[in-house]
Amino acid sequence: MIASQSENELIIVSILETLYDSLHNLLRGLVDKQSALENLDLVLLVIDELIDGGLILETDPNTISSRVAMSEDCIEHSLTEQTISQALASAREQLSRNLLR
Repeated sequence: MIASQSENELIIVSILETLYDSLHNLLRGLVDKQSALENLDLVLLVIDELIDGGLILETDPNTISSRVAMSEDCIEHSLTEQTISQALASAREQLSRNLLR
């Protein structure tokens, strides 16, 4: 994190604590280099929920964690739907081939 010398140190510490606490909630207590790299998508989503364009958006780690967890569920849900829709399309295609024989 980069800040000028004229910035309030308490705000900077608050942002860093919020970042750590949010990651701690999402990574189930294991916040280290390896888990951060393995879950880089979560780290980036937390940063995106915390700060946007240098402006502080949210400082409650529980709110940030719930928003990030919700967006992860939406991504997984859309992938599952896509897989199901692909399976249905494949089944339709095979059925139509069998009926045309």
